[in-house]
Amino acid sequence: METINPDIIAQRKQINWQHFIQHINSSNRILLTAHQRPDGDCLGSELAMFHILTCLGKTVRILNHHTLPPSLAFLDPSCQVMGVEQMTDEMRDWLSGIDLILILDTGVWSQLGDIGQIIRESNAIKLVLDHHESWDDLGVNEWFVDSSAEATGILVAQAADALGVELNYDIAFPIFVSIVTDTGWFAYSSINSNTFRTTARLLDAGVIPAKIYKEIYEKNSIGRIRLIGKTLANVESFFDGKLMYANIMLDDFNITGALNSETDGLSSMLLKVNNSQVSLLVTELDNGSFKLSFRSRSDNIDCNKIAKQFAGGGHKKAAGATLTLTYEETKKQAINAIEKEIRNSELGI
Repeated sequence: METINPDIIAQRKQINWQHFIQHINSSNRILLTAHQRPDGDCLGSELAMFHILTCLGKTVRILNHHTLPPSLAFLDPSCQVMGVEQMTDEMRDWLSGIDLILILDTGVWSQLGDIGQIIRESNAIKLVLDHHESWDDLGVNEWFVDSSAEATGILVAQAADALGVELNYDIAFPIFVSIVTDTGWFAYSSINSNTFRTTARLLDAGVIPAKIYKEIYEKNSIGRIRLIGKTLANVESFFDGKLMYANIMLDDFNITGALNSETDGLSSMLLKVNNSQVSLLVTELDNGSFKLSFRSRSDNIDCNKIAKQFAGGGHKKAAGATLTLTYEETKKQAINAIEKEIRNSELGI
């Protein structure tokens, strides 16, 4: 982690849109990127920003570690999002001449995957636009972070306003997906009156919520449904029911036919158990490491604080990390960290 000075802290607690405008206006060739295993907020923010910058006459491309999961393919009918495995010689040549890299929805090296090396080697100006509370030293020229924002998509809407770009349908559609996926369709405590004011503008631009709800929540594969059932059937309870725990191993994907990208939302399902306060979902990844997904519905249990112990991060109510240990040691360390946080919350620490 970086040594943090007061100027950097100030950058990450407020957004200077005038500086953002200056960076955009002085750039012509812009790369957008975000975290690996992209979700609705990540992809929605990237695609909305792509259309905003295109409206300004910029040449823009999107490159992530992973391409879109099938469940979110509806977001990108024109296939603007490229994964590293799809890189061509032409794309590599294009990257050599970029003016600006805009990193969306993360400020942590470990979440960037192979994109991190591209960022390190580039001489382009580097900016972060994000709503998370965790960050590393990304060698960024300027941070545009508001951790009170419900989703990075909210900040993209503000960026459009700052840049004088109208919220047309192409911009509004991905922003809406960003907001609803990061607020649990307006169910999380992060929402406020501005959430609905912004959403109303998106509907005025032609967004139809019912159609998007169907795309996100009513088009599960049979493999995902089987994976949900298998995962929930093996839930474990710890600390008098305060912690609900489950795991997904590589064999589970093979048995159910589900894709690795189809685990989204499972950690939140664990919190549907009465009196539960925090959940942990451990998912085995292809490289042998384990993804930790923490969720909390208690104001006194901080998931971001827990995840930081494992070089991860996120929000107070939702955070994640990755460990390269055995499954048994991963489970033990994560549960011990949660137990400590539960005990501290009970003591008011």
